[in-house]
Parts: sequence; structure tokens; C-alpha cells
Amino acid sequence: MKTFRDLLIWQKAMTLVTNCYSISSNFPREELFGLASQIRRCFISIPSNISEGYGRGTNKDYHRFLRFS
Repeated sequence: MKTFRDLLIWQKAMTLVTNCYSISSNFPREELFGLASQIRRCFISIPSNISEGYGRGTNKDYHRFLRFS
């Protein structure tokens, strides 16, 4: 594995994020900065934690961030 982008779980998480953005864009306008924003942040944290953990350099930190995601 050369990078976190090679991980199948990261790739699937990015697909999930794309789907989330697509679905939440159909929310009512008044929810755009409320519920939609919160859901988007929740979903984007999954691949973000995977990539951040990968960059930490130690297996212990990497596994900790994988648990977060």
C-alpha cells in the first residue's frame, strides 16, 4: 500500500460522501446550513480520519484514527 487512497475502505467512504452531498443537496433550503451541513460534516469525517491516521506515522496512531472513522 503506497497511500491511503489505495485502501478500499477509503474509496468506499469517498463514494458515501459523494452520495451524501448529492442527497443532501435536495434538502429544503432552510435546512442547508442546519441538518444538511451537520450530515455532510459527519460523512466527510470518515475518509478524513482515515487519511489523517495514515499520515501520523505510527501504527498505534493509525489504528486510533481508524477507530474514530
